[in-house]
Amino acid sequence: MTPPSTPTTRRVPVTVRVFTQRFSSTPRGARLARRLALHQLDTWGVPYGSEASDTAALLVAELAANAVTHGRVPGRDFEVAVRLLGRTLRIEVSDTRGEERPAGPGAPRPALPPLAETGRGMLLVEALADRWDVLDRVPVGKTVVAELDLPR
Repeated sequence: MTPPSTPTTRRVPVTVRVFTQRFSSTPRGARLARRLALHQLDTWGVPYGSEASDTAALLVAELAANAVTHGRVPGRDFEVAVRLLGRTLRIEVSDTRGEERPAGPGAPRPALPPLAETGRGMLLVEALADRWDVLDRVPVGKTVVAELDLPR
């Protein structure tokens, strides 16, 4: 006697790719973070110069620059994690200064003088990312997360 047949369900494989690296809290560390993240994306099949790669470059550059400028604690590094979860690219930048947090998504921002040279970084993140948030980092600090939905 043969066992009863069960309907088969088609399972879609889930591929998770992760790149994590710590960098010195310097402008050079921020540049290196952007370059290495883009190199990793290229090896994962998100080619240099594509719209997704260019958007990711801007997000990593802005978040790393913010970590170096506003989240710097002498002697402490910042960390970049890039995760490719199916068709979602998740960029996480963590620093060790938890008390200086950017306003969350959709929060009102103070008015800036027209020629101000600072204060617009998170506006770029909000405009470029499909989703973003500021999370607590255990044991100390904060993590800014930005997600992009990649085209098929």
